[in-house]
Amino acid sequence: MFVSRALAPGLAAAVAGLVLCGCGTRLTQAPVEDRGTASSSTPAPQLAAAKPLPGAENAGKPGYYTVKPGDTLIRIGLESGQGWKDIARWNDLENADRIEVDQVLRVVPPPAAASTPAPAPASASGVVTRPVAASSVVPAAAASPPAPKPAASPAPAPGTVVAVAPTVPAPAASAGENGMAFAWPASGTLIAGFDEARNKGYDIGGKAGDPVLAAADGRVVYAGAGLRGYGNLIVIQHNDAFLTAYAHNQAMLVKDEQSVRKGQKIAEMGRTDADRVKLHFEIRRHGKPVDPSRYLPAR
Repeated sequence: MFVSRALAPGLAAAVAGLVLCGCGTRLTQAPVEDRGTASSSTPAPQLAAAKPLPGAENAGKPGYYTVKPGDTLIRIGLESGQGWKDIARWNDLENADRIEVDQVLRVVPPPAAASTPAPAPASASGVVTRPVAASSVVPAAAASPPAPKPAASPAPAPGTVVAVAPTVPAPAASAGENGMAFAWPASGTLIAGFDEARNKGYDIGGKAGDPVLAAADGRVVYAGAGLRGYGNLIVIQHNDAFLTAYAHNQAMLVKDEQSVRKGQKIAEMGRTDADRVKLHFEIRRHGKPVDPSRYLPAR
């Protein structure tokens, strides 16, 4: 086909326009609707209030403990002078391993149930009074006659000096604090004494396998290796005030909730979580470490 030179420039321009129109059509995108973004007139949803942790209403009250970072129920029990199983029971904990920071736990026994019968009333002298059966009452007429009064001593003659025996006060009770009398838990040499900041008890040296003895009657409230720095640890609760701890054992011969007697072999000395064979022994009063020298007999 013959095309005039004069028309060629115009034809070229027309073709170029068609190409540009086609390209422009392909580059045009459909509008996109964002369905996940709320309109500016829609208010933002309010955040739900944080649920308070169990026991928050008791924070700061006597007999309650607020959980801190790094706490375990075993450590809380040791520092409050209680058994960890008791604390779990008092707080209805389904899983003793799941406690939260700022959770508030009861660390003293709950009040006695109201159904517990009250003890018989006691007189001021401490004698318990109880009702007497009618059949055991002796009629007044049948009562034994009163014993005759001793004859009065004659009055001393005027000017006579009478010696009067001095009144001696009764000796003070010799029982230890809270009635506790502890015994040494091992026969080895004392290698480290009590220091409130650095050593919360006594370190007693010895050989691996030496006997470790209960310092007093009580109940085992922990026997395990779940407290860092103590190795194989046994904790015995003696009463509402005192417990003792025995650490770094190579073998433990008692278990949780077992009753033990003073002088009973409860473990064998070792070096678990320690730099040498030794027994680390603590006496705690209301959870606070105290100097064993105040409670142990002199050697």
